[in-house]
Amino acid sequence: MEQKKTVIVTGFEPFGEHTVNASWVAVQELEKLGLGHDINLHVAEVPVEYQAVQSLLPSLWKQHLPQLVVHVGVSGMATTVTLEQCGHNEGYMRLDNCSFCPESQCCMEGGPGCIHSVIDMDAVCKRVNSSGLGVSVSVSKDAGRYLCDYTYYMSLFLGEGRSAFVHVPPLGKPYSAEQLARALRAVILEMLELMEHNKGKKRCLHNQ
Repeated sequence: MEQKKTVIVTGFEPFGEHTVNASWVAVQELEKLGLGHDINLHVAEVPVEYQAVQSLLPSLWKQHLPQLVVHVGVSGMATTVTLEQCGHNEGYMRLDNCSFCPESQCCMEGGPGCIHSVIDMDAVCKRVNSSGLGVSVSVSKDAGRYLCDYTYYMSLFLGEGRSAFVHVPPLGKPYSAEQLARALRAVILEMLELMEHNKGKKRCLHNQ
């Protein structure tokens, strides 16, 4: 019998004007839905703190040995569910919830400037948009140089590209938590299917 796959999905705690963080609300709704019997789903709330991310992420990867880690964050500018293709190493000047930002303004000193996910986000986007879900999905290459981008870069590094980042709009603008959860579920299942399909090609995707 094939072993169950493990997927970790995270949301963020409240910050700034986001007194309720749509990402964590949506991830909790996703936990209720689940990803099917053959997938172990673990969820976690990530602090909006650079140093906390530095210690939390390696332990999440080590503890669960996931096939995929999906981070979900809120963007006040988003009107669609937005799939981020890559994470960036530099440009972290915004203060976190502890009024801290890295002195070097980067995630990993000496690390590559940008790391791409092994998942083709355009392909995931097309598939989900043509499935009649009722939630619009788009793709971006700029996760915003704050905790979202920082977390994504770190996870891409730790997981050798087996990570994804999804930006969601604030609740009710226009989607409910349930709609966001259904969209996340559809997106993650497509990602897993693509990863399965691309198993043999993984290495060349990483060097794009």
